[in-house]
Amino acid sequence: MIVCTGVGPGHVDFLTRWAEELISEADVVAGFDAVVDVVRSVIPQSAEIVTMGYKDQVAKLEEVARAHHAGKRCVVVFMGDIHFSGFQLLERVERACGHAVETVPGISSAQILASRGRVCFDETTFLTLHRRGDLEPFLRHLVHVLEDGRNAIVIPRPWDFMPKDIAAWLVARFVSAEHPVEVWENLTRGEAEWRGALGDCTREFSDMSIMLIRTLVPMGSQIEPA
Repeated sequence: MIVCTGVGPGHVDFLTRWAEELISEADVVAGFDAVVDVVRSVIPQSAEIVTMGYKDQVAKLEEVARAHHAGKRCVVVFMGDIHFSGFQLLERVERACGHAVETVPGISSAQILASRGRVCFDETTFLTLHRRGDLEPFLRHLVHVLEDGRNAIVIPRPWDFMPKDIAAWLVARFVSAEHPVEVWENLTRGEAEWRGALGDCTREFSDMSIMLIRTLVPMGSQIEPA
């Protein structure tokens, strides 16, 4: 009676058929305003829409949980993929419902950025800082990723740890300021919002931004010689 699903990186074209089917058959569709807007064209007119923000999400999820326990088909929508940057919201959904809920994966922004930036996950590590709590363990891991010669795809945390803050933190820990960096804000477009060196990443970006920090020494091809 309740499912959490990812809806892709910000355009309905990246919505999976499974997620579209769940949403189109729902009695209640809930999520943050910007996420609900992505799939609004798929939501049936008969469905109740419950939008929320960071300040009222707990109360709104309790409202959804009551509808779920009353037997209504409820779908909570997440940007991207639930398990890439939405796990804390999933935890809140399950706390409101009092039990584990079914999850349906979506296409993540990290996957789209890997495609746009032409990097493979064999040679790339994904980290999300879009979470509450202590970021230090994740940032230390980011340093090790770059020291190991891997690319890094990083989702910043609005608004206190954005791309410029990540860049400054890394350079202060003696990570080379020469790492090539791309910051994307709209992954449905074909070009990055900004390209440059890590040490020059000082611009302000929106809360929809995502970073690609490239290794200084890309791994060579390991296929057979031509």
